[in-house]
Amino acid sequence: MDRIDLFRVFMRVVETESFSRAAASLNLPRSTVSTAVRQLEARVGARLLARTTRSVTPTVDGRAFYEHVSPLVADVEETEGLFRRDREAPRGVLRVDMPGRIGRLIVAPALPGFLERYPGIEVVLGVTDRATNLVEDGIDCALRVGPLADSSLIARRLMDLEVINVASPAYLAAQGVPRGPEDLPHHRAVRYASPATGRIEEWEWMQRGEVRGCRMGARVTVNSAEALIACCLAGLGMIQVPAYDVRRDLAGGALVEVMPEWRAEALPLTVLYPERRHVSARLRVFVEWLVAVLEREMRV
Repeated sequence: MDRIDLFRVFMRVVETESFSRAAASLNLPRSTVSTAVRQLEARVGARLLARTTRSVTPTVDGRAFYEHVSPLVADVEETEGLFRRDREAPRGVLRVDMPGRIGRLIVAPALPGFLERYPGIEVVLGVTDRATNLVEDGIDCALRVGPLADSSLIARRLMDLEVINVASPAYLAAQGVPRGPEDLPHHRAVRYASPATGRIEEWEWMQRGEVRGCRMGARVTVNSAEALIACCLAGLGMIQVPAYDVRRDLAGGALVEVMPEWRAEALPLTVLYPERRHVSARLRVFVEWLVAVLEREMRV
């Protein structure tokens, strides 16, 4: 095997956490996979994988090596495919990352259609409210809600998400219905703390084109969108949330919009991917599919 093939075998072992599964996915004998990893370790002069009877995991050196060779292999595969895009279907592993509720409620249910259309692509779907580092974690693309920090990543803004104020009927029956910002000191919210920084977000509203805010009283603080909505449904306080996220709860009467004329600023929804000379065919078709799904499901 040449070095690129050795890299591919090593990457597949890391991704599947098994020599046997890696061999099956590559259509190679298990012994060939084991030999390839040993050859690679001899080449680089470091132990890359920790092997036990139950699992195979990368060592510290192995994880660093994986993060370095992943974009290299992707670039090689893209270069090899420059002149056969129209003749060969996209293939390979695609690593994507997105907020938990978007992944669970919107993308995962639609994913079978994508995989049926592109049988050569395998998707590794990460769903978390915690921001990840695309380059360090070897992620091909990510969805982000909210303002972005400056970076070298390519950003494609998809839409703005309307943010609304909601509460449960039980909360409103007990505490009354707020009419405007002047009523907020007499109400409580479910506070949201950033899972990355721990910073608690203020309650915000737009007034004469400017963002205003205040710190709400609260008895519960959470660090995930799932928990935020669950606590609101339980009557623990009001929340500010993208409208798409609670449209079923609003339609069914489990939640009620309050202060509709005092909404927070809309949040941008953006897809990010690392800057490369050539975007892989599998990433290109996935982003096109993802944009279509989000346009269809998240417009309210």
